[in-house]
Amino acid sequence: MGVTPGAVASGHITVSEAAAALLRAGGNAFDAAVAAGFAASVAEPMFTSLGGGGFLLARTGAGRETLYDFFADTPGRGMATRTPHFVPMTVSFPAQDQVFNVGLGSAATPGTLAGLLHVHAACGRTALEDVLAPAIGLARDGVVLNDHQAYVTALLEPINTLTDRAAALYAPGGHSPAVGERVRNPDLAAFLERLPREGAGALYAGDVAQVIEAEMRGGGGLLTAADLAAYRVIEREPLAAHRGGHRVLTNPPPASGGALLAFALAILDTLPTPKWDDPSRVQQLLGVMREVERRREAGAALDVADAARRVQSSGGTTHVSVVDGEGNAASLSLSNGEGSGYVAPGTGVQLNNMLGEDDLHPDGFHSAPPGQRIASMMAPTIVLEGDAPRLAVGSGGSKRIRSAILQVLVAALDHGLPLAECVEAPRLHWDGEAVQVEPGLGAACEAALADHAAVNLWPDHNLYFGGVHAVGRTGEAAADPRREGAGLVIR
Repeated sequence: MGVTPGAVASGHITVSEAAAALLRAGGNAFDAAVAAGFAASVAEPMFTSLGGGGFLLARTGAGRETLYDFFADTPGRGMATRTPHFVPMTVSFPAQDQVFNVGLGSAATPGTLAGLLHVHAACGRTALEDVLAPAIGLARDGVVLNDHQAYVTALLEPINTLTDRAAALYAPGGHSPAVGERVRNPDLAAFLERLPREGAGALYAGDVAQVIEAEMRGGGGLLTAADLAAYRVIEREPLAAHRGGHRVLTNPPPASGGALLAFALAILDTLPTPKWDDPSRVQQLLGVMREVERRREAGAALDVADAARRVQSSGGTTHVSVVDGEGNAASLSLSNGEGSGYVAPGTGVQLNNMLGEDDLHPDGFHSAPPGQRIASMMAPTIVLEGDAPRLAVGSGGSKRIRSAILQVLVAALDHGLPLAECVEAPRLHWDGEAVQVEPGLGAACEAALADHAAVNLWPDHNLYFGGVHAVGRTGEAAADPRREGAGLVIR
């Protein structure tokens, strides 16, 4: 096979290179996205893991549109009582300390491994061995820590050192690795090499599943072998919205991020479009964000009350966008929360802490029955112009995901800015009490915002405001510098 032209943007250069390698070998956008997803589990371990969850929005050149939902499920099948043991862990962010619930009791049934394999089987055309090869090489040979990954690894050190297996992996020598150090995961390399023979059963069945259950029962966890065996990827119809003659596909319920993004676009469609440098533009954005948040709190956004009410945020998240020259587009969002601190034996795979995220369980930690898909703010998105993909876009950033994507879409679709400018432009976010603002909007815009809300002006652009990675059909690839992302174009 010859080279497949295309573009990829992700949160790490090695992840983008993994996707590019598949396109150069003749794979399609879905082969590339899956290869990137596996590579991200090695290169971005503080944001994603094969023990986490995610979504891939696929739009094929033939026009088939599918949202592959492989987010986490609530565990606990076969347990008479379901009261997990959480370990409260304080993480010291620059502005404040935050307590996360981690430990074995925080692990929900993971979906990422099952999801990536499912998408490859459904949409890919390259042998799985070749799709896995970049990630295997990274896990075996190691990834050199950049500033961003080193910062987040050090930030999460209390979680990463919770158990001996996690500490051996993420804090060898008793401390987090520094910038420039090479981090290896040989167990994960060996685990990935087994997947062409064993498939998802390498984690979801057999000896590994039995050991996970035994260790969970001994450590106050709820995840059982029955939960793992019962996990299924769900194929959903994407949620469709519109903006300026474009059709915008995004993540449907029970996830709420896509619904809230679609609601914001619906509000904007009722309003005039100010010029880019007009202060009324940021006033308008603030008004839309406040209304979306008001409706979310009331459980009313786009008539998906339950989804909007059930979730406020998710933890560490990363994103990969890929398009190819055949009209295929893939938008892949992945998360591991902050991680549970529990690494499945012999796999190098850290499980998520989705069960311990209080924002994900507003009705209480033990209210949902086993097997229920947990809601998420992730909103992988594809924009269509006519019958062809114009953009594939998504973001990390918890509650800022929807506002980050919205601002990039407004810049691209309403104002026609180059994609890199859309991604790098200063952002704002309404947090419910004040508008958080990156520098660079200008004094007039800042004053216009201050007329309507309390303003907290940040000194620098920051990963708080998301990590948008976007690609366009015209050969544009824009990765967010807030998270040291990398975009590549393959011709």
